[in-house]
Amino acid sequence: MKSYNQFYIDGEWVDAVQSRRSFKLVNPATEEVFAEIALGDEHDVDRAVKAARRAFASFSQTTPAERAALLRRIAETMGRREADLMAAATQEMGTPLSSVSHARLSVEQFKQGAAVLDHYAFERMLGTNIIRREAIGVCGLVSPWNWPIQTICTKLASALAAGCTVVLKPSEYTPICALLIAEILHEAGVPPGVFNLVNGDGPTVGRAMSTHPDIDMLSFTGSTRAGIQVALDAAPTVKRVCQELGGKSAHIILPDADLAAAARFEIARGCGNSGQSCHAPTRVLVHRDQLEQVLALLAEEANKLVVGDPTKPETNLGPVVNRSQYERIQGYIRKGIEEGARLVCGGPERPAGLERGFYIRPTVFADVTPQMTIARDEIFGPVLSVISYRDVDEAVAIANDSPYGLGGYVFASTPARARDVGVRLRAGRIICNGAPGNQVAPMGGYKQSGNGREMGVFGLEEFLEVKAMIGFA
Repeated sequence: MKSYNQFYIDGEWVDAVQSRRSFKLVNPATEEVFAEIALGDEHDVDRAVKAARRAFASFSQTTPAERAALLRRIAETMGRREADLMAAATQEMGTPLSSVSHARLSVEQFKQGAAVLDHYAFERMLGTNIIRREAIGVCGLVSPWNWPIQTICTKLASALAAGCTVVLKPSEYTPICALLIAEILHEAGVPPGVFNLVNGDGPTVGRAMSTHPDIDMLSFTGSTRAGIQVALDAAPTVKRVCQELGGKSAHIILPDADLAAAARFEIARGCGNSGQSCHAPTRVLVHRDQLEQVLALLAEEANKLVVGDPTKPETNLGPVVNRSQYERIQGYIRKGIEEGARLVCGGPERPAGLERGFYIRPTVFADVTPQMTIARDEIFGPVLSVISYRDVDEAVAIANDSPYGLGGYVFASTPARARDVGVRLRAGRIICNGAPGNQVAPMGGYKQSGNGREMGVFGLEEFLEVKAMIGFA
């Protein structure tokens, strides 16, 4: 069993200041412990913040061209370590090795960050006033376990592009990906103190970051429950808090849509990453006259998924991250049955032939009403709820009847037809006819799905302050 006992602070690998706590990592495919990490505390956070504060004075004064060159070096270095990153994600999270997008999307984040810097005006005129945008300062980054490479890199690319220095706390369930990213940044020549990493749990390290008076901004991705606590902890120091939180995205399939294409997309997107995506389209809205036809298509596509050992090339659905998540999802599947939903495919317990590992059967429920638990709560597993509607107005009303507003999906015969529905959805990112996402469009949510945006120019501006200079023109 490997031990990872150090943090990356001020350009060096260092031991914890005083904490002697550790956390064991379990491979979700085998249920075996394979490593342990040291957990830090408020003393390690303070050490990292001091290093970031020292580095901010010089790094914030670098030119956009210098920072763009740094981001491109990071992208190049990360591209060479793609296999290492994917192996780590497979071992600690169960991500199938076939899901190479986890690492490749992360490389693209840094390339896009550099591309934004090539054209972004940090200073412009507004009448006779000079308007400057300047790095906000030292930023705390708190990343989740479900996309352990991409979410870190999304935040880092924007923070570094802005000229900020950072302290990162990755999830304690997926720290090895973060440690590899630290190695990559070191190799790419990120100056000491600009990037710092402290492993730890939310109540200790996360809270120390939220409350630290010398952290100017906190970027958090995680559950809505945890996000509320982060905001409460951050309030006394009046730091900016940018959050991407939970979701319960609706997928409206209009009657004129290509139903087979919509079903293929729904299973791929809704069950991809074992359903552990906040943007997953987990509420499927189908016209009542087409319900049985769509259910048959969904079951056919779900049965094509290969669930199993994530190291095998044919696998496209691995386990969920840990036992707690497995038991939570199983509870929701049982709840759906108890509340009267019709099980179309999948169901409780592991898939046949898999005696170990936190595997979930891809599950589709029909006859779901908007009030059922499985239609309201974020399950965070490959469990889809199909809800029928009478007309488009009812479909939109059902889609918007949620405390969440992260994503929305529309399938229609034409983009124009889908647009008429998409503009009515109260969510931050709307996808038409299964179009792939990209790093230019902003990501973020309405309502309890968070505030602020990530990616592209919108992500950059979350890490910038606005300064008005009057009389200087």
